[in-house]
Amino acid sequence: MSDSQAAKDEWPSAEEKAKNIAQAKALRVQAEKGGLRFSAYLPPGLADWLLGLIEKGTFHDPSEAVFVILGEHQDLEPHTDLRREILARSLQAAIDDPRPSSNIGNHKL
Repeated sequence: MSDSQAAKDEWPSAEEKAKNIAQAKALRVQAEKGGLRFSAYLPPGLADWLLGLIEKGTFHDPSEAVFVILGEHQDLEPHTDLRREILARSLQAAIDDPRPSSNIGNHKL
């Protein structure tokens, strides 16, 4: 698969973006009255992390976790300095990770 084909498969087109924006605007009225329910896909590593938190009793279920975590994210939104610091620490942790990096060239597709 070419890089341009991969980009087309991963990134939404302008038409898809416009459709998503229109859908969000239409849902806003409904959400203002009764909230918003939705389903979400979590990749295996993130799903495992979330289920571990539920097993420890941090959250009762995935729905509560999403509610709390999105609330915390919303609280951080106006604090650009804190968000930059979190990003810098995440990047530094990735750089300092002693595990060998994955090189796509070493894997057979």
